[in-house]
Amino acid sequence: MPDEVILIAAVTVDGFIARHNQEIINWSEDLYLFKEQTFGCPVIMGTNTYQTLSKDLFGREMIVVNRKDDPKKTLNKIQKKKCFIIGGGKTYFRFAPFLTHLYITPHPYVFGKGIPLFSGDSLKEIKIVFKGLIEVDRANGIFQYQYCVQKA
Repeated sequence: MPDEVILIAAVTVDGFIARHNQEIINWSEDLYLFKEQTFGCPVIMGTNTYQTLSKDLFGREMIVVNRKDDPKKTLNKIQKKKCFIIGGGKTYFRFAPFLTHLYITPHPYVFGKGIPLFSGDSLKEIKIVFKGLIEVDRANGIFQYQYCVQKA
């Protein structure tokens, strides 16, 4: 299992990752940072997220999971020290117990309703500690917030 299991997500300021499960969102402001951070690492995504991609993610092992796949078994197959969970809400929810870090980039949008970052029944509270801040687009107030997960 990787030492670092990192959730990486672009979200609206009201906490949504999309309006519906087939939405293709063009939030390009932080795309360069996503590529830089995930390059050379396995990325885990659900089938809906995979279907929204226009092409494979070059330089990354893409692991597509469905609801029947066991998150722990999926992680145990990974030989790298670090992997990223890249979406969607149900996948973030299912892998939540294994997260070591959260990289969240709020974007200046308000959807009002849609797919929440963690989409599932009764998420156990995740205690996090602020780790750092990366500037994405200062003029538009876009920064990536990085947190470490405190394990009980």
